[in-house]
Amino acid sequence: MPRLPLLIDTDTGSDDAVALLLAAGSGAGDVRAVTTVAGNVPLATATRNALITLQLAGHADVPVHPGCERPLTRPPSTAQHVHGLDGMGDAGLPGPARGPADGHAVDVLLSLPSHHPGELTLVTLGPLTNVAAALLRDRELLTRFRHVYCMAGAADMYGNISPTAEFNVWADPEAARVVLQAATAGQVTWIGWDVSRRDAVMTPDDQRRLEELGTPLAVFAHRINRAVADWARDVTGLAGYDLPDPVAMAVALRPELVLESERAHVDVALGDETRGQLIIDHRRTAPPPNLTLVHRVDEQGFKRLLLDSCEHAPSATSTPTTKGRS
Repeated sequence: MPRLPLLIDTDTGSDDAVALLLAAGSGAGDVRAVTTVAGNVPLATATRNALITLQLAGHADVPVHPGCERPLTRPPSTAQHVHGLDGMGDAGLPGPARGPADGHAVDVLLSLPSHHPGELTLVTLGPLTNVAAALLRDRELLTRFRHVYCMAGAADMYGNISPTAEFNVWADPEAARVVLQAATAGQVTWIGWDVSRRDAVMTPDDQRRLEELGTPLAVFAHRINRAVADWARDVTGLAGYDLPDPVAMAVALRPELVLESERAHVDVALGDETRGQLIIDHRRTAPPPNLTLVHRVDEQGFKRLLLDSCEHAPSATSTPTTKGRS
């Protein structure tokens, strides 16, 4: 099966890193470029984490382009209380062997699909600031991709940063609205935190299976999510840490994993009380659908893809190792 050409936009925290491992290590993705955005962590940290992860996965040649340092109109907010100060569970990772590539993320988002129309799949794993900034320059940008998958929102209005909102949309709701206003349901698919909460929770048994693989990728994926596991236990009450970005990446790589979805017209709330909440219009008089919303995925299929990807040995000659925590 040919590998899926990918452009990935990420605010690389610990679950983003696992999504990058899936894209690079599963054999299903052909990562052409990575763009970074402020979100889980500040921009420089997100860029560093992407470089570290790609190096570990044996794909240090993939260019990483830094993008927007803050939301379109709001002050930046991070999720370091969830992912650790370094975004990787404070695992003590050494720095990458190389630095970021030349070129701003927004320019890359505009140029790559223009040079390869209809070829690239865009997967977004963070706030949509870079994509929205690109759309302000090219309203038709989303149509130049083969498809666009976004880890964004919570269709059931169970939030992880507020009572009703998911972090990526909450962090820059104005950017999310720009994307929604340019989206069409046949072109753009959102996979929200509701999917992760139901179908991508790594239970203690799942975590043990991952750790027991013993490969560099598996050990890395397990260790960087320890802080998330603590947060999940104390805040969301899940039976383990969940993996929203990896399950979104899995849907992009293996659309057959989707068990339940709908096309709907979706907007986002900007007001303080409901900031980042999705507004899904199910009325007969609703405007035409602008999104495909995924509601359920094949949990066991997702976890098999994750474990199989982490079982592959990286081809890099030098891989980062964690220090301190074991």
